[in-house]
Amino acid sequence: MGKTATREAYGKALAELIVENEKVVVLDADLTKSTKTSDAKKACPERHFNMGIAEGNMMAVAAGLAASGQIVYASSFAMFAAGRAFEQIRNSIAYPHLNVKVCATHAGLTVGEDGASHQCIEDLAIMRAIPGMKVFQPCDAAETKAIIKGIAEIDGPCYVRLGRGGVEDVFDENYKFEMGKGVVLKKGSKVALIATGMMVQEALKASEELSKEGIEPTVVNIHTIKPIDEELIVELAKSHDVLITCEEHNVVGGLGSAVAEVAVKQAPVKMAMVGVQDTFGESGTPKALCEKYGLDAAAIVKKVKEVL
Repeated sequence: MGKTATREAYGKALAELIVENEKVVVLDADLTKSTKTSDAKKACPERHFNMGIAEGNMMAVAAGLAASGQIVYASSFAMFAAGRAFEQIRNSIAYPHLNVKVCATHAGLTVGEDGASHQCIEDLAIMRAIPGMKVFQPCDAAETKAIIKGIAEIDGPCYVRLGRGGVEDVFDENYKFEMGKGVVLKKGSKVALIATGMMVQEALKASEELSKEGIEPTVVNIHTIKPIDEELIVELAKSHDVLITCEEHNVVGGLGSAVAEVAVKQAPVKMAMVGVQDTFGESGTPKALCEKYGLDAAAIVKKVKEVL
């Protein structure tokens, strides 16, 4: 089984896309080696621009290029893209509904030793609150490639959340991305684990452990946080006793909140949320941080046993 960071898969997919589509332009904020847009620079240097450590300006330039008919992929770390450049994304990109794809790497606690200042756990909440913004988080390399190429065909602003560390493969090269449609990875009963990003792999591991004890949860991958798959959530809510969301993000405003918003209106159901419990992180290895903050299979298993 492979283990690839979604940021690495992003770089490879973008390098292919910039060659395939002459309208694609790539911007980066002096982090080309870390975000992996350096792959696109090698493939097509005339359409890759390093904007320096000036994220707000990068987004403004992206807006101008998009207004001129280009499809712009703008990248930085999630903390800087969603945080520092929020105003420009909101007012210059989303308000005029321009074709800019903000692809943010190094999201969540698994940034690790860089510490709380760089561990962006608020970006899903920030981005999905912007009117008209579509929000995605792939769980592995194949899904990342499919999403990065897929959003080139979507008109308007998109936000893609990507990770620093390697994650196991969930899908193969035959994976097909469909915006706004969750993927049921395992069918079970009573409890449904609804996960996104690297927590999809943890949910699958948790389901294996729970199976040893006779508990068979349904496992669902939600790659599109907005527009979320309302039909699937309602179906899960009506057919299970409890829904447990799993995310490497603050439980306030992220996947858990998005699922709850659907359930409370259409199919009220008992819910629990595995994620960062409204606290900042700290410096440490990704593994140690996931254990401490409850972002691993063990935490999911514990939560399932608590609610059943």
